[in-house]
Amino acid sequence: MERNTMKYKVKQYLMFAGVSTVLFCAVVILPFIYGLYLTFTSWDGVSKEKPFVGLANYIATFQDAAYWQALGRTLIYSVIAVILVNVVAFFLAYLLTSGIKGQNFFRAGFFVPNLIGGIVLGYVWKFVFNRAFVALGKSLSVGALSTSWLATTNGAMACLIIVSVWQYAGYMMLIYVAGFMSVSKSLMEAAQIDGCTKTQATLNVTIPLMRSSFVQCLFLTITRCFMVYDVNLSLTKGEPFNSSVMAAMHVYNQAFSYKNYGTGQAEALVLFVVCAIVGVTQVYIGKKGEVAA
Repeated sequence: MERNTMKYKVKQYLMFAGVSTVLFCAVVILPFIYGLYLTFTSWDGVSKEKPFVGLANYIATFQDAAYWQALGRTLIYSVIAVILVNVVAFFLAYLLTSGIKGQNFFRAGFFVPNLIGGIVLGYVWKFVFNRAFVALGKSLSVGALSTSWLATTNGAMACLIIVSVWQYAGYMMLIYVAGFMSVSKSLMEAAQIDGCTKTQATLNVTIPLMRSSFVQCLFLTITRCFMVYDVNLSLTKGEPFNSSVMAAMHVYNQAFSYKNYGTGQAEALVLFVVCAIVGVTQVYIGKKGEVAA
């Protein structure tokens, strides 16, 4: 069989990627299509009947003030968390590629939080904010730590951001470490020979050549922050007074708690579209700048 024929290529594809393709379609594509169909029904998630209601769920989505408040809250949280995660991850990577002793140990240590499930992570930090920090604040007479941050509106959001930075920074750090290591040392040496300081060489040589690392890290943090649910559930449960309900939690409550599965699915689709637009736009701008560089 000639290798350039379509039959040969299809056979090779099915041999190496057939199982993965079937699983991907079964787990991702088909549920997505079925979910799209449910947005046009008034299904309650339990009954066999799925009455067709047309665009009623999308109209209800755009009229749901609580959903748009949660989406706006998610946007604010994502902007702050994405910036802090990448700043912390970048400086950790810079520090751990500078040749300090035990840098491999520190890399593994900073990566560990990413291995902990979001539910467990939320409960651990809930204990820290409610008990450990409060006890420390009272013993040291520090007013800001004497009461739980989770009990206040702004404090709950701050706690979510802190936990997200602690969880994601280690993972993004590894990507930045790979970016630093991919830059040839000869370029840095040439820049320093030309009169640049180490800081100037980093800003003008290393960082522009690490643009792909920035694109990857920004995309990953944006998508993760927009879809945050597990930490939101275990750390704050949307409290106090639903002031920390993120978009994903609102969608879950709409579908499974209030039994408005069609509306919840429509809101989930809108969240997916918003996240996709933001993510794709960021990647496009980053890749365009990478080519220009």
